[in-house]
Amino acid sequence: MASGRGERVCFLLKVRQDRLAEYKVRHQAVWPDMQDALRDSGWHNYSLFLREDGLLVGYLETDDFEAAQERMARTDVNARWQAEMAPFFEDLDGRPDEGMRPLPEVFHLD
Repeated sequence: MASGRGERVCFLLKVRQDRLAEYKVRHQAVWPDMQDALRDSGWHNYSLFLREDGLLVGYLETDDFEAAQERMARTDVNARWQAEMAPFFEDLDGRPDEGMRPLPEVFHLD
């Protein structure tokens, strides 16, 4: 899974059908302090892709995903953001950032 940047991470979550439009709007205006916290915690090239049925695909690059998650978990802004985002997701026990389960990478083309 190594790249020049460290780890490439992909994960899936499921956004509730009745909250898709609002989820998109909320992500057009992610709080600047949340964006800063992600960058400062080592999240790079972070993207979210949303399918019409609510399947959310996340992708990011980082030197160490577990460490980057731990750094984010220690920020106040992340706690506030996760609390606001939790109701948007299906089949989620706890916070969305705790529900991320990275998929194994099976191919990469540089």
